[in-house]
Amino acid sequence: MSVMLSIGLVAHDDRKAALVDWAMAHADFLAGKTLYATGTTGGRILEALPDLNLTRLKSGPLGGDLQLGALIAEGRLDVLIFFVDPLSPQPHDVDVKALIRMATLADIPFACNPATADLIAGGLG
Repeated sequence: MSVMLSIGLVAHDDRKAALVDWAMAHADFLAGKTLYATGTTGGRILEALPDLNLTRLKSGPLGGDLQLGALIAEGRLDVLIFFVDPLSPQPHDVDVKALIRMATLADIPFACNPATADLIAGGLG
């Protein structure tokens, strides 16, 4: 039986393909969940999995990271899956740090790579 969760999905540019691959491999886990994703990431996921219940927010640099942070602050996001590229500088790094801070403060499961996301999907699926 599927647990009703609200999940945030976001990936840095060089990690978007990895998140799409992860989403396709875990389509059964994501089905029936309420999903939120930043703009470009959400568009790529919906191209691969058009039947998901996914709301696209703004692009990360245009406020999407902040929108996800607000969902966490409001208690409306249960899990954050954020595939981070640790080797590329991000022009909106302060927003990224704020999002990670919100996930930590809210004590929600937070995956920054496929291995951790796999554990979350396996444990909450």
